[in-house]
Amino acid sequence: RAEDVARKIKIELEMRGLHKEPVGIDIIELPVLFALQKEGLKVVDGQALMSEARVIKTQDEITLLNMSAMMVDAAYDDLYRYMKPGLRENEAVGLVSKKLYDLGSEYVEAVNAIAGERCSPHPHNFTDRLIRPGDQAYFDLIQSYMGYKTCYYRTFTVGSATAAQHDAYKKARHWMDSAIAMLRPGVSTDQVARMFPKSTEIGFETEMSAFGLNFCHGLGLGLHERPLISRLNSLKDPYELKAGMVFAVETF
Repeated sequence: RAEDVARKIKIELEMRGLHKEPVGIDIIELPVLFALQKEGLKVVDGQALMSEARVIKTQDEITLLNMSAMMVDAAYDDLYRYMKPGLRENEAVGLVSKKLYDLGSEYVEAVNAIAGERCSPHPHNFTDRLIRPGDQAYFDLIQSYMGYKTCYYRTFTVGSATAAQHDAYKKARHWMDSAIAMLRPGVSTDQVARMFPKSTEIGFETEMSAFGLNFCHGLGLGLHERPLISRLNSLKDPYELKAGMVFAVETF
């Protein structure tokens, strides 16, 4: 019960002589919040502080993130070998989910499986659509291993690829590789953001409307953590990259 949790927290704080100090909490359920307040504890927002503390990853955290990504590597290998015309998007979700759980994933949060005409605009879901010859199909595998998440997109063409698809892939890779090459200590985030195209180059009127389609976001215990690099915010408010920052890099 929320009341029992609150009482245990208060007793622990009393033992440490901290029961008169504010209690900073990053994530909380409302019944627990109300129970803590009923016990006379002052609860304050600890999310901003914890977000800042998680900007720099330890070597152990980076190892866990690498292990989590390795599991997605294996799932994508299975998907690549299995993908063919007639495969449904939801079947692809089942295939990779099983692989991830077999490898020890604690939580497959989402598998975005998107093919053919569903690829633009950009939905974060899957359907029972049948994949057809020549389709583009792209996926985002979001899962956790010991708390550490992946945000791991990959794009395929099924059977064959057109010249236009090759051109689009090369352009996306150029934007992504150029941004990745800039991700090193001492570089300012505005320098990285300039490696991404302007919103008008990819069919959007403003940087706000294109936000999230060409950017780098922090990754760790949360799916979207600090630091965040995009043309929307980084050109106006840049800061210096430091060793230990971890990013997912995304281009549309």
